[in-house]
Amino acid sequence: MALEWEQVVVDSVDPVALGQWWAAALGWVVVHSSAEEFEIRPEPDRLPGLLFGRDEGSKTVKNRLHLDLRPDDQDAEVTRLVAHGARRVDIGQGDQPWVVLADPEGNEFCVLGRRRQ
Repeated sequence: MALEWEQVVVDSVDPVALGQWWAAALGWVVVHSSAEEFEIRPEPDRLPGLLFGRDEGSKTVKNRLHLDLRPDDQDAEVTRLVAHGARRVDIGQGDQPWVVLADPEGNEFCVLGRRRQ
């Protein structure tokens, strides 16, 4: 049996706006755009991607699934993402080596520190 991971689907009130935010944040390309769905990938033919689908309900609880991003420079990346519209959030993580941020619709993600050798 062959199984390929195609994408992560993110429910969104405004799929185009949120998808564009993530495309700019990650430096990914848009591979599909409509009022109902917006898909981005690292490169046009590279998987997995992120698909933002319309859902009129607003987010009310902590994500059960989130992205962990590992930059070369955590402080610089957190500063860049906050300037881009992310916000710092406290989900009860306490003092950790990662920073928890939320995108414009409140979806949490983590910006990790340098990988230990």
